[in-house]
Amino acid sequence: MIETLLIANRGEIAMRVLRTCRAMGIRAVAVYSDADADSPVVHEADVAVRLGPPAPAESYLDVEHLLAIAQGNGVDAIHPGYGFLSENPAFSAACAERGIRFVGPSAEVIRAMGDKAEAKHRMMAAGVPIVPGYSGDAQDGETLRREALDVGFPLMLKAVAGGGGRGIRLVEQADKLDAALESAQREAAGAFGDNRIMIERYLTRPRHVEVQVMADAHGNVIHLNERECSVQRRHQKVVEETPSPALTPEMRAAMGRDAVKAAEAIGYLGAGTVEFLLDDAGNYYFLEMNTRLQVEHPITEMTTGLDLVRMQIEIAEGKPLTIRQEDVPVTGHAIECRLNAENPAKRFLPSVGRLDALTFPTGEGLRVDTGFRSGSAISPYYDSLLAKLVAWGSDRDEALRRMRRMLARSRVTGIVTNLSFLQAVLAHPEFVSGDYCTTLVEQNLKALTASEFSETFRHEVLLAAAAVDAHLARTGVLRPAPRSDNGQGAQSASPWSRSSYWSTDTQLRTPMRRRYEGVGEPVEAQIVLRPEDPAGHTMQVTLGDHEREVLHVHVGPGEGLLDLGEVRLPFRWDAGGEVRWLTLRERHIQLRSSIPEAVAVGVDAALAANQLLAPLPGKVIKVAVASGASVKSGDLLMIVEAMKMEHQITAPYAGKVTALHFKEGDPVNKDQQLLDLEQS
Repeated sequence: MIETLLIANRGEIAMRVLRTCRAMGIRAVAVYSDADADSPVVHEADVAVRLGPPAPAESYLDVEHLLAIAQGNGVDAIHPGYGFLSENPAFSAACAERGIRFVGPSAEVIRAMGDKAEAKHRMMAAGVPIVPGYSGDAQDGETLRREALDVGFPLMLKAVAGGGGRGIRLVEQADKLDAALESAQREAAGAFGDNRIMIERYLTRPRHVEVQVMADAHGNVIHLNERECSVQRRHQKVVEETPSPALTPEMRAAMGRDAVKAAEAIGYLGAGTVEFLLDDAGNYYFLEMNTRLQVEHPITEMTTGLDLVRMQIEIAEGKPLTIRQEDVPVTGHAIECRLNAENPAKRFLPSVGRLDALTFPTGEGLRVDTGFRSGSAISPYYDSLLAKLVAWGSDRDEALRRMRRMLARSRVTGIVTNLSFLQAVLAHPEFVSGDYCTTLVEQNLKALTASEFSETFRHEVLLAAAAVDAHLARTGVLRPAPRSDNGQGAQSASPWSRSSYWSTDTQLRTPMRRRYEGVGEPVEAQIVLRPEDPAGHTMQVTLGDHEREVLHVHVGPGEGLLDLGEVRLPFRWDAGGEVRWLTLRERHIQLRSSIPEAVAVGVDAALAANQLLAPLPGKVIKVAVASGASVKSGDLLMIVEAMKMEHQITAPYAGKVTALHFKEGDPVNKDQQLLDLEQS
């Protein structure tokens, strides 16, 4: 029996494992870096022990420190979650050497399946179909180029030791091969300490379908059905569902049998996922095997009623599986959306900061897994996953309706997230039909990230923003400038002194002027309270050339109601500095509210200059130019790695590099000037 278990992870998976430990009566030991010192798992675990500084290498990847903590706290077993050390064979072996159970497979199995080339060879031997390509030992440039030409274009480059979407490049033309190889090898070496690359044929309209397997120490292996994971950005999943809309019962049975065959061929133990690519002709091919729990495991739990973490722990205790293949239940349909701290409109650039509000709806068929709460800090050191939102329904239509409603009623403010993007994906005709593939996001990125508004809706958003600003002014959050004897605002260096506000007794002074950006073209608004309304609930708003009277306004903490005569419109809101977060008509809007005089000029020049700044705290991993070099618009200048992603810094215009402020390996902070580029 496992009495004490150490959770060697963070965020939502740490909370997820903790929940099962609670249910099983197991004492849980959490670990945390300085960046996670105030995280929910630290407060809720039986014991929480500091690992070290935020950098993963000094905290969550420090094997010896983790094992010392385990031995010092009487730990029987370690659950690695996913990511970090979950697929590290040395960690599994080190646990075994110290008599601590690793909740997962043996080091030998992890090593074999972690090496994508070795995994393909083993699957071929077991009779599991694989994608045609090259996975040989020869890794010199000449061999890789020759093999790539034999495979043909388009093709995929993949890190042999890869995972999590890293070290993957799609190459569509031969003249792009060398640059893609260099980039994939560099990312693979940095992420996995192994720069080996394999080459695979790129399938036409591929779908990514994976099968969950469970195997015990008594020779029992079963599968728990499949998950469709084809909605991906940057080769990482964002929406998953089960069952897959693409599979017939016959295909499902065949894929399940091959997944079990794969697990049996390597003597697997515990929870694992066999991943397949499915082409448009209905053929499927082994892609890889993840030797751990998957991020998307909740949808399998929702449709089977099984607790996969409990099953993992019981297998680690040596118990046999309590369910046979023919008894695996399949009930209804489930969809999972990954809520990430990122900006889809900027190629999913990760965002950092403080979560002012993080709340989700509850109800039948809904589930949220998260390791954060309102007030949590989102750091640049880890991946961008904030929460997993899961909806179950009796069929796909009901699950989809519930998920849409769940997204609409979620409230996430303080940082930029992909919440609106997820809404757009679930409304896209290809996803709604179920006939979609792994290129859904890339081929429709512009439409999925577009901020298109009808004129009516745009005016409603602006009126709601005006109502919020009026409320903030009346309550003193937007403070008025010091007043002179003539009633005009006194001048000062502060931009707030350039606009007048109402006093708290709601008597009309002068109109309040604001500039709103983020809902189409920027617009200037003039907001006037009706002096005959002692409660201050009626206002006149001029939006550019349009004047609109709001008959009644109720704004309280986080909520508001506009009475526009023909419609009463409830909305939710948050405000931080000049940012306003609004949710109305089930859409999430972020806009900027500022005084008109404070708006910067020369936006185009500012945007160009911003392209030479570090997008996030990170590290310079490549300097592609020398000081004095002449470059064309679009030329690669530097590559900065931040939050597990490479960010290419390209020339916003043709010019000459006059100074380089960083070299390869240097750390950088957000918005630091990386180099000087004199426009030609």
